[in-house]
Amino acid sequence: MEALFVSTVVVALAEIGDKTQLLAIVLAARFKRPLPIIAGIFAATIANHFLAALVGSQVASVLEGAWFRYAVGASFIAMALWTLIPDTLDDVEDKPARFGAFLTTLIAFFLVEMGDKTQIATIALGARFENVIPVTMGTTLGMMIANVPAVFLGDALIRRVPMRAVHLTAALLFLAIGLWVVAQTAGWV
Repeated sequence: MEALFVSTVVVALAEIGDKTQLLAIVLAARFKRPLPIIAGIFAATIANHFLAALVGSQVASVLEGAWFRYAVGASFIAMALWTLIPDTLDDVEDKPARFGAFLTTLIAFFLVEMGDKTQIATIALGARFENVIPVTMGTTLGMMIANVPAVFLGDALIRRVPMRAVHLTAALLFLAIGLWVVAQTAGWV
């Protein structure tokens, strides 16, 4: 349950203002068909985050030991710093859509999520909890919590939510998890 809850909260906060959320807004404005866009986001996220959680879990099962747990803690701390850097979405509006709303969203989200903060967070969460299914479910739920309102409310939502406060909250959460993992590894807690 902890893996599901932590994964949901971490990714939902990290996703706000992220380039994939901006992509959801652009796709919603372009296609004006929210349900296929939401289905595309869901399918792309499940595929991408399952693979990321699997990588994290497999790496954790092979690379056991205190030094690896310190590396996982450090990755969460690095994510805290990375979260403070706002994302932009470059030139997506200028690219023509060859496919329908679902397929365009599926392909775009899967590719844009590669190496993204939330994918890296999913790898770290997979390594931390070594439980692929709850981590995938949680990170996917977090992505949907952040992106479904973006699809329906778009620009109005982004203008009203103070991005700096959300990024700071997400950064503090990543920092807290990272420090907790380091403290546990060191035997301080």
